[in-house]
Amino acid sequence: MTHPHHAGFPARRRGTKSRIALATGLVLALAVGTAYATELGPFGDPDGPDPAAVGTARDFLDDWAAGRTGQAGALTSRPQEADRILLGFTEGLEITKPTFTVDEPVLREDGSVRVPFTAKMPITDLGTWTYRSVLPVSRDSDGDWVVDWSISVVHPKLSATEKFRLQRGRTSVDFVDRAGKRLSAETHPSLAPALNELAGQSGGGPRGEIQRVNRLTGAVTATEVSFSSGSVNPPKEAVRTTLDATWQTAADKALSHAGGKNAALVALRVDNGEVLAMANSPASGFNRAASGTYAPGSTFKVVTTAALLMKQAVRPDQVVNCPKSLTVGKPFQNVEKSEHPGATFRDDFAESCNTAFIGLRGELSDAELKEVAGTYFGVGQKWGIGISSFDGSVPVPKDETEKAAAMIGQGKVLANPLVMASVTATAVSGTFHQPKLVPNAKDRTETADLPAGTVTQLRELMRRTVTHGTASVLGGLPGQVGAKTGTAEVNATDPNNGWLVAYRGNVAVACIVEQGITGGGSAGPVIRDLFSTVPGDPT
Repeated sequence: MTHPHHAGFPARRRGTKSRIALATGLVLALAVGTAYATELGPFGDPDGPDPAAVGTARDFLDDWAAGRTGQAGALTSRPQEADRILLGFTEGLEITKPTFTVDEPVLREDGSVRVPFTAKMPITDLGTWTYRSVLPVSRDSDGDWVVDWSISVVHPKLSATEKFRLQRGRTSVDFVDRAGKRLSAETHPSLAPALNELAGQSGGGPRGEIQRVNRLTGAVTATEVSFSSGSVNPPKEAVRTTLDATWQTAADKALSHAGGKNAALVALRVDNGEVLAMANSPASGFNRAASGTYAPGSTFKVVTTAALLMKQAVRPDQVVNCPKSLTVGKPFQNVEKSEHPGATFRDDFAESCNTAFIGLRGELSDAELKEVAGTYFGVGQKWGIGISSFDGSVPVPKDETEKAAAMIGQGKVLANPLVMASVTATAVSGTFHQPKLVPNAKDRTETADLPAGTVTQLRELMRRTVTHGTASVLGGLPGQVGAKTGTAEVNATDPNNGWLVAYRGNVAVACIVEQGITGGGSAGPVIRDLFSTVPGDPT
């Protein structure tokens, strides 16, 4: 299970087997993204469970909750099998953000420890499946505490003969695109998360159940839990959206170029923010296009550049050297350690030079990126697009290292394809239009227009990135295409995410490919295919 907010988990150094985690009799809640307690306290009974045993159980659930199934498996007696089962369990049932509550452990006569826990498994668009299970923990041949692995650890009724299956029912709401063409999860699979949420808001929400089935025959042996939402009287008329069936179909097709990696794309109209396509790969599950939380990497340099240009802190033809690396509390470098001595700022933008942008950080106050992102691009304000969405975050940096990272869309700056498609549309039009998925979406944002001169410069810089820079993959397409690539670091070990934002005519697009390494190489072919398939503007 990989989540984009998922992309922000730091790599941890911890000698889990040797670490002593103090234990308590109090309940400890474990959840993805939560700050966990670091002290569990003594049980009080010197003959009670070894705190290190409880620490192993806690770490196992911690890693499972965060989607680190390989690390969770390593804490068991059968690492590879545990990794495989944990990964298949959450992905196959479309579980996102599981949480676990640990109950008081029990010391057994043989010296092993049983750690009961309650699992809460949110099923995408349906509800939360809650159940209880137990982690048996004992010492291995080296004397270290490990989870005694069996398939029933995941769920007491999971076995070698029976497994669980998610069976979804069709929502009782019909949807149409901007021209009245019917849309559904069957015709446009990656719209399922958005349409299911819209259905729930319209009074005819999704239905489904977790079934227990025979592994050999596939026969249903029991229904473990059922879900339903919405009223018994859904709307009689189809719900109209801003989507365009042609663009949506093309977006779904274009994501095939992501090579099976997790990816997402949003295309919207520049003149009014209406979402034309919202596509996710895989098609079912988490709506990473609108709710993902990713570092936008160098695509955020569009905002940084706007801030610099408006302040007249730099001119496109001004020489801003691009050294191979620059240390600001920690070393920063360019992709493939490239350098461009004597480069102009125009070249720095087109070649996506990190060190040149970081070198200009003193031209902006600590709060200036946050202010520009919110005031002119609407980033960080509360949007009302028609479904739940993460609307970006640009915190004020706490030190020079964070400020350096923010200049290039790293550190604590977060966005998703919806946010970055909107940033692109704002940059090339000068006016922020809150994105919306339904025509009657409420807009409570307050923004100001970018200066006309800044817009002209941003368009020219993005165009040059296609003709003489890192977005050359979009060269040769009809129309005046402008773009900005991004390579966003995830952590110290995983491959970088690849980003690309682009505009052509009245359409702005943003695409992310998780672990795509470079934007031009991973997201570039996706957007090229989209623009090639739909050569003109939407009507």
